[in-house]
Amino acid sequence: MDSRLRGDDRRLSFLGIWYSKFDIFMNTEDIKRFIVNLLGKMNIGVDDIEVTNSGGRECFSVRTPDSYMLIGTRGAHLFALNHIVKKIVSSKAAAKKASGQAVSETASRGENGKEPSFFIDVNGYQEAAAESVKNLAKIMGERARSFKTDVELEPMSSYNRMIIHSFFQEAADLKTESVGEGERRRVVIKYVEDKAS
Repeated sequence: MDSRLRGDDRRLSFLGIWYSKFDIFMNTEDIKRFIVNLLGKMNIGVDDIEVTNSGGRECFSVRTPDSYMLIGTRGAHLFALNHIVKKIVSSKAAAKKASGQAVSETASRGENGKEPSFFIDVNGYQEAAAESVKNLAKIMGERARSFKTDVELEPMSSYNRMIIHSFFQEAADLKTESVGEGERRRVVIKYVEDKAS
């Protein structure tokens, strides 16, 4: 990240997009505009960005002919894009709040190490991937019930682990637990014997 001084205002650059830590861009339209500018600097065409609500979080759904560049293998590039944009929005939210200004709910969750309450999807990839993870959870949950044993899943991202934990939240006979560290972190679906019988 390049940085320069302009007067007493420190200016920061990411991929040639200059912004001040004191700039105000925290509402949905400003985040959307930042995403468009960032993708433009990456020479990625954007047909449209639709903002929807998904599970209590805002989803910036990008439509692009260059989806392969943004998604990457198993969503690795998309995960990185989400991480970068959230870090920038989070740092701007903290600076804005420190100066006594109001911060939108979308951006304000970025304080205290929590992620801001939005995510970026590309051509419906995250939605399709979430359905795939739910189907895996359903199959593995049935396996745990049938064999009355714990089932350990393959390592997966924190987002996918969250989907699986949410999927089994209401199940009385199954509990989930994340085990392992770093890239090896995975979910174990635990069968819970019914104590009433």
